[in-house]
Order: sequence, then C-alpha cells, then structure tokens
Amino acid sequence: MSVTPNSPLPREVADAHVDAVIALDPTFGTYLGVKESSPFLPDYSPAGDAARAALARETLARLDDAEKQPGAESDVERRCARLLRERLTAELAIHDTGEKLRAVSNLRSPVHSVRESFSVMPTRTEEDWAAVDRRLRAVPAALEGYRSSLALGLERGLLGGPRATRTNIGQMTEWIGTDRSWFGQFVAAGPDALRDRLDAAADLATGALTVLRDWMRDVYLPAVADAPDTVGRERYARWARFFNGTELDLDEAYAYGWSEYHRLLAEMRTEAGKILPGAGPWEALAHLDEHGRHIEGVDEVRDWLQGLMDEAIETLDGTHFELAERVRRVESRIAPPGSAAAPYYTGPSEDFSRPGLTWLPTMGATRFPVYDLVSTWYHEGVPGHHLQIAQWVHVADRLSRYQATLGKVSANVEGWALYAERLMDELGFLPDPEQRLGYLDAQMMRACRVIVDIGMHLGLEIPADSPFRPGESWTPELAEEFFGLHSGRPAAYVASELTRYLSMPAQAIGYKLGERAWLLGREKARAAHGDAFDAKAWHMAALSQGSLGLDDLVDELSRL
Repeated sequence: MSVTPNSPLPREVADAHVDAVIALDPTFGTYLGVKESSPFLPDYSPAGDAARAALARETLARLDDAEKQPGAESDVERRCARLLRERLTAELAIHDTGEKLRAVSNLRSPVHSVRESFSVMPTRTEEDWAAVDRRLRAVPAALEGYRSSLALGLERGLLGGPRATRTNIGQMTEWIGTDRSWFGQFVAAGPDALRDRLDAAADLATGALTVLRDWMRDVYLPAVADAPDTVGRERYARWARFFNGTELDLDEAYAYGWSEYHRLLAEMRTEAGKILPGAGPWEALAHLDEHGRHIEGVDEVRDWLQGLMDEAIETLDGTHFELAERVRRVESRIAPPGSAAAPYYTGPSEDFSRPGLTWLPTMGATRFPVYDLVSTWYHEGVPGHHLQIAQWVHVADRLSRYQATLGKVSANVEGWALYAERLMDELGFLPDPEQRLGYLDAQMMRACRVIVDIGMHLGLEIPADSPFRPGESWTPELAEEFFGLHSGRPAAYVASELTRYLSMPAQAIGYKLGERAWLLGREKARAAHGDAFDAKAWHMAALSQGSLGLDDLVDELSRL
C-alpha cells in the first residue's frame, strides 16, 4: 500500500477495528456498554468466523499503510500498532487451523458467551428488558450457528476434547434445570408489563439450549469419545502465542514452573508449622477448613468480599496508587449456578455505568474459609484485575479503545493480578499464617498450572527431583492426581480446573509467566532509577499503558 494523504494512524485503525468487531460480536458490545448491541447475538457459524477472519486481514492491510504515516513512530502509536499486529496475527493463526470448529470448554465457548452476556446487560428499565427479550429470541440462531461449526469440525476431523464435552453437557443440563431454567430465573426479575413475552422468550432460549445439549450428548460426544484431551506441541505453541503474546520457550517455562514449585513448597512448610506444628502444608490447610476463620452464608460472604475490596481501595489509594473516583467502584457478586469453579472478574462498561464486578462461584457451599478468599480477592478485585482493567478503560482516550478493551493479552492481565497478590504480601496485608498460607497455596496452584498444563499437553517427563512419580510422563490422570495433592481445594474444584486446562491450552500458564514479566519489569525500572524509584508513579504508569504481549511487556515496563 502506498502512503495517502489523511490516512489514519495506527490508533485510529485499531479503534475502527473495535467498531467493526462490535458489529460482528454484539456480546462484546454489551461488555463495553454499547446499548445498540443489547438485542443481538453473534453469528457463531463457520460463516460468522470467516467474517471475523476477513475483518482481521482487512485491518492488518490498513495497519500496513498506517505505520507509514508521519507520526506513526511516536510511542503511543508504535505501542498500539505492535499490539494490534500481534493480536490479529495470533487470532488468524487460530482461525486458519480450524480451532474455532472444536471450541468446547467448561469456561470459554460460544454457549458460555451467550449465557454470560445476559449477566452484564442493563435491566433497570422496561426498555432494557425489551432488549433482553429480543436477545433471548436470538439465542436459537446463535446456538444453531455454534452447532454447525462443531458439526463442520466433525466432518474435518477437528475434534473437541471428550472431557470438556462431557463437562459442558453437564453444565447445560444444570442451566436447563427441572422446574425453571437459568433463563427463566433471569427474567423473573423483569417488569410485569413484559411478563408473558419474557417468559415465552426464556422458554425459546431454554428450548434451543436443550436442542444443543441433546445433540452434544447424542451425536458429538460419541464422535469425539476416543479423541485425545491433550493437544500436542504444535497446537499448544499456537495457543501459547495467543494467550501470552509471545513465542515461548516451552521447555524453559516448564523448568521455571518446577523451580517455583520447590521455592513455594519450602515457604508453605514454614507457614504450615506456625498453624499446626509438625504438619505439612495441605494438612494445615485441611485443619483450617475445619477450624480456621470462616464466613457463614452466601449473602454474608458477598458482603465480606465487598468490604475487603473497599478496605483495600481506601488503604492503597494515595499511597501506592492514584485512583480516579470512578475506578474506585467495584462490586462483589455471586456467580450464577452452573459456572466453572474459579472466581472471575468482568470489567466496567466504557462509561462506568456498570462498575467492575467480581464473581464468586459457591459450588453449593454456604460456609467459606477466609484463607481461601483474601489473596484471591486481591487478585480478582483490588489491586488486581479491577485496578488494571478499570484504569485501562479510564485512560482509553489517551491510548486507544482497542488497547483498553479488545486487545487484552491474557498473560498480561493474569500476570498483573498475580503480581497484585504478591504486592499485598510485600506490603504486609497478609499478617497472619492463616492468610499467608492461603496466599502461598494460591501461588502454588499457579506454579502447578505451568507444570501440568505444559507437561500433559506435551507429554513431558516428570523430573528426577520431583517428589511425585519422577521419570514418568505426564497424562491428564497424573496431572489431576498431582494437582489434588498440591492444593487445598476440594476435588470438584480440582476436576474443574483440569478440564479448563485441557480445553484452554496455555491460558493457565500465563499467570506465573505474566507475574514473572511484571516482576522483571519492576526490577529493571528500579535498577535504572536507583533511590529515585517511585513505586506509586511506576504502578500508575504501568497500569496506564494498555495491553501488551509478554514479548513487549518487560521492555516497556523497564522504561517507565
């Protein structure tokens, strides 16, 4: 392409791409708070996926021209251009190898996106509920499009994992319910004036979900029953690039996971001895499950988590961060039934009319140990996901809409949240052995993720210095056993986590690898500034530069 007068710069190209994606994916528009998106759902058929890939290619061509324009060499334009090119290239690698034709998961798939889009829709007015009605009526076409993609995958021999398929069938069965479906429960809060329409629309959506569930059970699962749950090195490397924004040395990352495992195990033994002299870490955690501090009640734990985040904001703002008033708003919520076991966060709408939200899946529990919650909510809420993602939205006008929203790199986001847990430990917010052992248990979980996620997908050998089955090769069964032995979490949680790793290869390793990048960037910046290093200023600058892949993150953090 030749340079043409008045051609857009990279940030303009990136933001035009966001607008085009919203048109193709209204659920993304809903997360941003775009009112016009509310009645619609994406086309999850092969044609819909092809349209998204065509858009990515068109944007890359426009970016080629934009990078030649005067002004494109500035830091803000350069950073946006690098992110946009890396993200679109990684997305096309996923599309071109047919991964979307076998997108079955217990956490991230079109059927999850459809359901979760309702959870963040506005429901304050009758007009809002009219949009809910229209989106419910769009569910059958959306789920049929997803089914057609999976069916094409079967024809081409691109098979989803049987474990994830069985789990997702179970999730859909729970959402369908017996007396009332998830959709029926959702519309129960709607206005009386729309009662008949909403109930009928919920029935349509539930019927479509039932059709998909039955097809997955009767057709898809038998067809993939003998398929491997693991993906192998080539597919894994592709997903690692997508989730981490860099070409990883997978063998080095695997070795790093083991080094963190040994470091954390030593620290956990020290803290466990303070709780129960002579006990090992998981014996001490089991003791805490029975005798440690607990929150009783679902409403009570939601309120307690809200208080924890409010306290963190009050203490950190002005000392370690400088927070805009709208960034200070974050709400604790209970996740809807049928969610995966792990807590999660959803960011604010672009105008902050919907604040950032943290979600706790209760898994049927009504009694919640404190040790398992404190550092987790520093991760999901403050100073973790909420401060980063809300700050990105807050400064989007100085970056680009793309860098603040669509361009998120998972390992950057999860790495910051894990860094935030460590920061709170460094700042003394985990003062007693109970909370600190819970924090270390959460850190150990992330180290184990690196080990088992890479190990089982690549079939690597367990090293000789491992206390667990040295010399054997990883399988999903060994991974689940190892994870269960090195976690204070219940068996259902462990099973859900392993299914997640199998169906989202290389996503889970980004927590530890991303944290390593954040720590290295801080270390280099501190070394460059010496005694003049200002942690508060560095944190705010780091949180205001938008998303970056790990290949760029350390470099950019080091310059701040």
